[in-house]
Amino acid sequence: MSTVGTLVPVSGTRWLNEDEERAWRALRRMLTTLPARIGRDLADQGLSNPDYEVLSTLSERPDRRWGLKDFADKMQWSRSRLSHHVARMEARGLVDREPDPHDARGSIYHLTDHGFEVLAAAAPGHLASVRRRLLDHLSADELAVLEKLATRIADLPD
Repeated sequence: MSTVGTLVPVSGTRWLNEDEERAWRALRRMLTTLPARIGRDLADQGLSNPDYEVLSTLSERPDRRWGLKDFADKMQWSRSRLSHHVARMEARGLVDREPDPHDARGSIYHLTDHGFEVLAAAAPGHLASVRRRLLDHLSADELAVLEKLATRIADLPD
């Protein structure tokens, strides 16, 4: 008798039923394929998904500036990850940083004019990709449900 692929029952484990497992596997597949496909489309414009996320998030601020701690919290990234990624973007002239006068260990990140221009040039293609790969395949009702579910799950406490 083969036990390959068979899980040993663990007391108290709430195993997925067939419907839950199908839904979970479908979501996992989407969470893998959608960012990869959109990332390939962004790569044609010289940006990665994380690059675009940093640029677009900074662009939302009125002065295009954000302190390390709050910026990392908004991005759901560690400060170290954000700092390292921004260093690479800084070398490309997309973002710059300055010391944070209120936090000796922190920095203030700023979207440069060049970074804003790169974002503005990439946005139409990125939005076309998002539409082609996701939004155009949903009805208005499905879109509303997606928003509701995504917001509920994203807003759960850690």
